[in-house]
Amino acid sequence: MPRRLPTIAAATVALTLATLPSTAQEVPGYPFDGMVQIQTDYDFDTLWDRTVQAIEDHDMLVLLRASASRGAAGRGIEIPANGVIDTFRNDFAVRILAESVPAGFEQPIRFYLTANDAGTTDLTYRLPSALYAPYGNPEVDAAAAELDAIFRSIAAQATGGG
Repeated sequence: MPRRLPTIAAATVALTLATLPSTAQEVPGYPFDGMVQIQTDYDFDTLWDRTVQAIEDHDMLVLLRASASRGAAGRGIEIPANGVIDTFRNDFAVRILAESVPAGFEQPIRFYLTANDAGTTDLTYRLPSALYAPYGNPEVDAAAAELDAIFRSIAAQATGGG
């Protein structure tokens, strides 16, 4: 059974969301609707750890962590730091799959971290509502809207915006 956010936590999420853009911004280089990119002053490792902690603090599961740059470093090759952290939660999976088995393709959802030349790191993700919009199912859309709020809140915590 999913844990419910206490009222105070829900109010905190609402206040956090009020400080963030209500719609996703267009992100250069990404050909998808609903991409959100947040520039931070954090180095890669710090933002990586903050993102994992924020995911866990929002009762989501870290399902995959992968970094091409860390893998390359193990082979003696240096590329700019980057990595993905995939997350989801079973209660959302069950709700979405009950309405649309094909929509299960979108699970889990990822955060992408990319280092910049200045030693800072960006956090990029695609809004769940954008991922699930093509399925055209009102119940899936409702779950995706809830996930949008969670993902925005995770991103705000990880990047220091909330």
